[in-house]
Amino acid sequence: MKVTGVKTYLYHGHFNWLLVKLETDEGIEGWGEATTQSSELATQAHVHTIGENYLIGKDPRQIELHVSTLLRNSYWKPSFVIYSAISGLEMAMWDILGKSLNVPVYTLLGGACHPRLKMYHNGWWFGAKSFDDYARLAKDMVDKGARALKFDPMQGMDTFIDTAQFNQAVEAIRLVREAVGDDVELMIDVHGRLSPDNSIRLARAVEPYRIYWWEEPIPTDASMDDLARVARSINIPVVAGERLYTRWGFRDLFEKRAAAIINPDISHQGGILETKKIADMAHAYYISVNPHDASGPVLTAASIQLEAAIPNFLIHEFFSIDIPFYEEVIKDPFPVITDNNYIELPTKPGLGIEIDESALSKRPYKYVDLGAFWASHDEWRETTDRK
Repeated sequence: MKVTGVKTYLYHGHFNWLLVKLETDEGIEGWGEATTQSSELATQAHVHTIGENYLIGKDPRQIELHVSTLLRNSYWKPSFVIYSAISGLEMAMWDILGKSLNVPVYTLLGGACHPRLKMYHNGWWFGAKSFDDYARLAKDMVDKGARALKFDPMQGMDTFIDTAQFNQAVEAIRLVREAVGDDVELMIDVHGRLSPDNSIRLARAVEPYRIYWWEEPIPTDASMDDLARVARSINIPVVAGERLYTRWGFRDLFEKRAAAIINPDISHQGGILETKKIADMAHAYYISVNPHDASGPVLTAASIQLEAAIPNFLIHEFFSIDIPFYEEVIKDPFPVITDNNYIELPTKPGLGIEIDESALSKRPYKYVDLGAFWASHDEWRETTDRK
C-alpha cells in the first residue's frame, strides 16, 4: 500500500477545523485533524509540504517510522505548527491501518480497557455575560442529564487580577454550584491566565464548592517549579499538559509531580501513538489522563480510540455546542452518547467515522481572534451585592 494523495479542508466550526485526508493506491482513505485554533493556515501549508514531499509513495502503515523521520527531518526544535501537522497525518495513518485490518484503532493499541467512556460537557457557558447566566446555563445542562461540567469564570482577566475580578470569579463558581447541587462535578479552566500566587489564592477561595479540578492554573511560560508549587498549595487536583508536546515535554511535569491529571492534545503531540506513550509514562506516576478535545470531530474520534485503550483514562471532554457541526460533516450519528454522560465505544474500523466531504465547503475559513479570552468586558467588571 502506498500514499497517493494528501488533501486538507478548513471548516469553520466553533474554531477553524483543519481536517487532513490521505489517499492510497488501494482505495483506503484515512482522516486526521491538525486544528490549532490560531495557526491553521501555516499548519495547512506544512501538512502539504511534508505530506507531499515525504509521504507520497510510502506505506502509511509504518507509522512509527514516518513520525520519527518527520520529527528528525524538521532539524530545528519542532514548533507547535510542525507537531500539529505531523499529528494530523499520523491520525490519518492510523485510520488507514485500522481500515486495512477491519478493526477499530483501539484494538491495535492493546484493546479496550473500558466498556464506555465517562464524559463531561464544555462550551455550554459560551455567551454568558453575567453571574446569573452561568447559573442558568449550568442548570439547563443538568436538567438535560449532565453530571459533569467545565467552565471558565474568568472572562476579561489576565495574569494579575484586582479584588473585583477575584470576587466575580468566586461568585460565578458559587452560583453555579448552588444551581446544580452537590452531585454534579464542576471543573474550572483557568486557561493559563493567572500568576502562581493569584491562582493559589483563588483556588483556595473556591475549595468549599468541591471543585473537581483546576485546569491550566498558570501561564504556559511559567516554570514547572511554579506549577508544582500551585499543585502542592491547593486542595484541588491540578490539570496541565494541553500545551506541552511529546514525552520529553511531559517528563519534567511527572518528575516534579506538578499535576494530578494531564490533558495532552493528540492533534499537537505527534499523534495517537505519542500520546499513548505519554499516558503510559503518566501511569507509572499514578497520574490520570483526560485528553484535551476542543477541536473537531476527527480529533474527537481519535481521542475516543486512545481513551478506550488506556487504563488511566479519567474522563472525556465534549463540546455540546459542536453537535450541529458534527451532524453536518459526519455521515452517521457521532459520538453515540448515552444518558448525556457516557460515550459508547465505536465498532467500525479505523477511527470509526465517515466524513461527508461535500459538506466541508459549507462553512469556509474565518479568522478567529483568541484575544477575546483576555479582553476587558464591562459585564465582568460589575460588582454585586450578592453574598
